[in-house]
Amino acid sequence: MSETVIVELRAAEGGDDAKLLVREQLGIYVKYAARRSLSVEPIDVRPGFIVCRVFGHGAIAAFKDEGGGMRWQRVPPNDKRGRVHTSTVTVAVLPEPTAVQVRLDDRDLEYRTCRASGAGGQKVNKTDSAVQLTHKPTGLMVRVETERSQHQNRATALALLRARLWQVERDREAAARDKDRRQQVGSGMRGDKRRTIAVQRGTVVDHITGRNWRLEDYLRGNW
Repeated sequence: MSETVIVELRAAEGGDDAKLLVREQLGIYVKYAARRSLSVEPIDVRPGFIVCRVFGHGAIAAFKDEGGGMRWQRVPPNDKRGRVHTSTVTVAVLPEPTAVQVRLDDRDLEYRTCRASGAGGQKVNKTDSAVQLTHKPTGLMVRVETERSQHQNRATALALLRARLWQVERDREAAARDKDRRQQVGSGMRGDKRRTIAVQRGTVVDHITGRNWRLEDYLRGNW
């Protein structure tokens, strides 16, 4: 059975290099997904921030260990002195809930259309295809901008909002059970260390599962 997860990548510590690494991390995930016959569909692409939808058989299992802070240790491409920097990309993985799991009242939703800001040709930049959706009771806001129609962007924004509201409820339930415990998205958004990618050493270490990989395998999405 086909499954869908929403993956959010955000630049944390590291400035411009962290923004570059957001795109590189996405490229790794695209290769990783392709090896598992999964599809990746970008939803929102901005400097230092990318949201995408991953779907196919086994999507949830494939990405269940990806939430958290991805700490990269490398020489940034624009560093002429060859110094090793530490930059962090945070990853949040949200299973996409159904309309039955998260019911929304149309009166609580506020839609706005705006110009798409990302790359995509003159058509994207000259049409109000981007959609910003706000859930008024909670103040949660999502934005979707792609080369597709405004109608498609509205549907995608609604799905993304459901995923975030569902995660908020999951975090609330987890906090009630154990105040010191946090769900993976909560820690991921705060940049807690999940994985260290040491480019100079050619190694990747997952601090949660204890697994290790060769850097060249990780970059090819083969782990």
